[in-house]
Parts: sequence; C-alpha cells; structure tokens
Amino acid sequence: MNAVFKINGVQIETDRLILRAFRQSDLDDFYEYASVEGVGEMAGWKHHENKEKSQEILGGFISNDKTFAICFKENNKVIGSLGVEEYGMEQALTEFNNYKGRELGFVLSKDYWGKGIMPEAVKAVIDYLFNDLDLDFLTCGYYDFNRQSERVQEKCGFKPYRKLEFETRLGTKEQSTLNLLINPNKKITFNFSHPETLIYKED
Repeated sequence: MNAVFKINGVQIETDRLILRAFRQSDLDDFYEYASVEGVGEMAGWKHHENKEKSQEILGGFISNDKTFAICFKENNKVIGSLGVEEYGMEQALTEFNNYKGRELGFVLSKDYWGKGIMPEAVKAVIDYLFNDLDLDFLTCGYYDFNRQSERVQEKCGFKPYRKLEFETRLGTKEQSTLNLLINPNKKITFNFSHPETLIYKED
C-alpha cells in the first residue's frame, strides 16, 4: 500500500546538499534548470517554455509537500527535485498490499550531471524513509533510453522489478523498467503478481 507521506518541514543534509521542501522563493532556480531542453524530457515531460509553467508546477510542489528541493550548499542554489510519490497500479500489484511503500522520482539540473549528486540525494532520502519512517519498500523507474537514471538507481541499490510500457506526458509510449528496493532492516518475502512483466530476481 502507499504510505502516507508529507515532508512536514524535515530537512535532510548530506556533505554537499540540503534537501528540504520547495518555497516560492525557489521559482527562479527552478525555472533555470527546468527550462533547459533535455532535462525534463529524460523524465518524460517537456522542458518549461515560460516561467508561468514553472510557477504552476512549483505551486503543486508546495501544496502537496512531497517533493524535496535539492539545494547545493556551495552556492545555496536549488538544482533539482526529488519526489516521494505514490506508486502506481496499487490495486494490481497485490504483493505490496500488506506493506508500506512509495515511489521516488528525480530531476537534476544539466549543469550538475556527472558529479555524483543525484545518488547522494537519493541515498539520503532512502535512509530517511527506511530508518526514520520505517517504510518497507520503494519503487523507482526509468525510461529505457535514460541510462543516467538507470545508473543512479543501480548505485542506490534498486533492482530491476518489472518491464513495462508507459505513456509519457509528451504523448509518447516508452519501454520502461520499474525497480524495487526492499528495506534491508526487514525480512520481507513478496508473493509477486503478474509474472508476465516480472523480472525481479530475489537474492
């Protein structure tokens, strides 16, 4: 089942980053990275063509309170987002019925690609969700053309779970991989549903 989640003012700090809730004052930073062609497209959405679009999305981030702003300590700049989203197909994925989980989604400014920043952020949020909030599992997916996201998820311990086709916000259909990470502090054995899409291999 989807766990209830709100940021509720929590801040997570790593060596280089502060993860916190988005604020209205983040608009310029958000638009700066979200308006760059190729950033949103890697996650299946069109880069922002104007600041009004960024404002619309930012308003949702603030009101829903489930998306962390990724702040780079060195310049106090918001350089990305990390959402703790509800996982989809909740009714179909019956293996999760008795367990609490969420799905992670993330985007990073193109200027900061290749510096190990996103794994640093994702690992910190995983630690918080598993050790502080006691979630049982997390899912995280990527379109198969997005090798950067694949590598981030591998570095953070996610394992391939299902091969699926998803429709993007751009109106295209893309082959995708959904990954799974089980809280290592727990002994969980899933009775997996829908073997036709399943690729998960238990240790």
